Amino acid sequence: MADIRVGISGWTYPAWRGDFYPKGLAHRKELSYAAERLTSIEINGSFYALQKPESYTKWRSETPENFVFAIKGGRYITHMKRLLDARDGLANFFAAGTLALGPKLGPILWQLPPTLQFEPQRMVDFFDGLPRTTQAAADLAAQHDDKLTDDRVFAQTERDAPIRYAVEARHASFETDEAVDLMREHSIGFVVADTAGRYPRITTPTTDFVYVRMHGDKELYASGYTDEALGKWSKRFQAWADEGLDVYVYFDNDMKGFAPHNAMSLLDRLR
Repeated sequence: MADIRVGISGWTYPAWRGDFYPKGLAHRKELSYAAERLTSIEINGSFYALQKPESYTKWRSETPENFVFAIKGGRYITHMKRLLDARDGLANFFAAGTLALGPKLGPILWQLPPTLQFEPQRMVDFFDGLPRTTQAAADLAAQHDDKLTDDRVFAQTERDAPIRYAVEARHASFETDEAVDLMREHSIGFVVADTAGRYPRITTPTTDFVYVRMHGDKELYASGYTDEALGKWSKRFQAWADEGLDVYVYFDNDMKGFAPHNAMSLLDRLR
């Protein structure tokens, strides 16, 4: 049976304290508070820097048993290397603790820079280098470079399980049948990004799940979603689930604090 998971992108936002987070709630309890009300969270600190194995272990322990994390891949790979010669970066990314999430490891997101145009061979080469199972990821992690000391490495897996990947493209050149076909051929999810019209919105499913990022209805990262808008989106999500596709939805309209409230409202509609 297909699953619809709804959450937020990140959870540490000072402006949410006293609003979504109750006044006086200890900062260390914010993840568990959010996880009790949502069904998934997208880890975005991993985009800015490699995290530590103990962080992933801690996050796993602070969330319900059936909770799932998505992880945002590092900008070193997407923005600095621009997906080229990514092997060492991928080895370090997986060695830094992602596998410590165990069964709570969900899809891995690669958000591309707006200046990166669609180049089929570049994408194919990157996709071919992605480990498709947790055991393959552990094997790759064991080949990390010396940027990671031994005490910052987690290169093992509790069980061999498939890894799902999604790509959020931000250049208009990706809005082609060729790009959709390439994603489908390599079983990569094409992110459905609602960006207030700023970036492409591609809604064609390309694998066995759909990854959705809700960046803002009218204003990027800032505006909230009305009940009417959430109603329309919920029907689309349910339709995908009825087709047998798992759906992951993350609200990233965090600037004015709408994200967690919109996420909870959507969950209420889907229940």
